[in-house]
Amino acid sequence: MAAATSPTKIRELFITGIPKADALLNSNGTALLIGMLLDQQVPMEWAFTGPYTIKQRLGHCDASKVAAMKEDKFVSICCEKPAIHRFPASMAKRIHQMCVILDAEYKGKGSNVWKKIEDAEELRKRLRQLPGYGEEKTEIFIALLGKTFGVRPTGWKKAAGVFSDTKPRSVADIYSQASLLKVRGFKQMQRAQDVDKQDRPRR
Repeated sequence: MAAATSPTKIRELFITGIPKADALLNSNGTALLIGMLLDQQVPMEWAFTGPYTIKQRLGHCDASKVAAMKEDKFVSICCEKPAIHRFPASMAKRIHQMCVILDAEYKGKGSNVWKKIEDAEELRKRLRQLPGYGEEKTEIFIALLGKTFGVRPTGWKKAAGVFSDTKPRSVADIYSQASLLKVRGFKQMQRAQDVDKQDRPRR
């Protein structure tokens, strides 16, 4: 198992179809957290392009600078066309709230949420404290950190749940155009079988 204190990146996240947007996700922890936050009720590509859209409009994707902005100003920027999400105002508020937490508790860097972390349960607790990070989103993000970025604190597979397995379930399994298509296909199969991302019957 890779040491949690010095993770070795395993592969590149490939998801948006925009090289600069993918590069931002691969190099900026705050952008990665924002992309994961936006990944609901819209296509994955749209969600994970959001951080790059924000950077284009603000000139940065910096949590401390976003936290220093008035919330309504940030919301208005996120609502500009093309919007960052199907529900841009509510998601922008969550992003702003998350950036306030990152600024106050993690020195304004998203990567500090998992930097040098040794216990996956602690990582899970930290993520759950962020706006919009429910149980499943947290599990997917832990799987993404482990599979792609080599962040593998003790117990990471258990903390990631089924998303740590080899099935192409989520963004944690996307690193190429071919793998992106596999995840899309898997999601379509799940919908056809009326089961969710974790193979549970939909209610």
